[in-house]
Amino acid sequence: MRHKLFVPSRMGLRCALFCFALAALGCLAGEFPALHAQATARWTIEGVLGMMDKSAQDFHTLTADLEHTKYTAVVKDTSTETGHIFVRRDEKMRIEITKPDPRTILREGDNLFVFNPKINRVEEYNLGKNRAMVDQYVLLGFGTKGENIKKGYLVSVIGEEDFDSKKTVVLELTPKSDEIRNQISKIQMWVDEASWLPVQQKFFEAGSGDYFLFHYTNAMKNLKVGDGQFKQDWPKSATRVKPRG
Repeated sequence: MRHKLFVPSRMGLRCALFCFALAALGCLAGEFPALHAQATARWTIEGVLGMMDKSAQDFHTLTADLEHTKYTAVVKDTSTETGHIFVRRDEKMRIEITKPDPRTILREGDNLFVFNPKINRVEEYNLGKNRAMVDQYVLLGFGTKGENIKKGYLVSVIGEEDFDSKKTVVLELTPKSDEIRNQISKIQMWVDEASWLPVQQKFFEAGSGDYFLFHYTNAMKNLKVGDGQFKQDWPKSATRVKPRG
């Protein structure tokens, strides 16, 4: 059984937007510039959130390679897909999944597009009332104060861990919202203490034993990412649909 990450027509608008929000977390939680780690190896919640406060002030763009792994407990199946992500502060984001099944996910403000080249179809969504849920995840580092992160999550520091040959601090975030916690029970995030970029996030789905990972490599902050990267550049012949939630 192979699970696809972004399949809005199957999941419905609400769940699709939720999964897109998780992807937003994956990239936007990574907007930490290079900062010197504190001398002590014992991080406090206030210490970590304080570093995030300092780091998010000059964010403009982010690019990275990504690997998404989904584990489905009931069949003990693991599937992986890879691609690239481009983010700009003015609410623009593009995710290019390249393997195994290419597709494009584009966000422009309140509008979300998912292009599947195999069937030459574009699914169009408006975030509308679901925008608050998406922005709940964008709070994790996109120029937002630590106190606002604490409003949305119960935050704890699990400890430190060597990951990808990097020293990382591992955070655990439990959503305070019942609505969100009914879908995702908790989130773990590995943050590189040298660059203050995340290297991995792990999302635990509520009540199923399932989880999925976003693993980030080659992350670069504040490279020039022009308007062309966020164009609707799929074929004019593509079928455009607006699935109902």
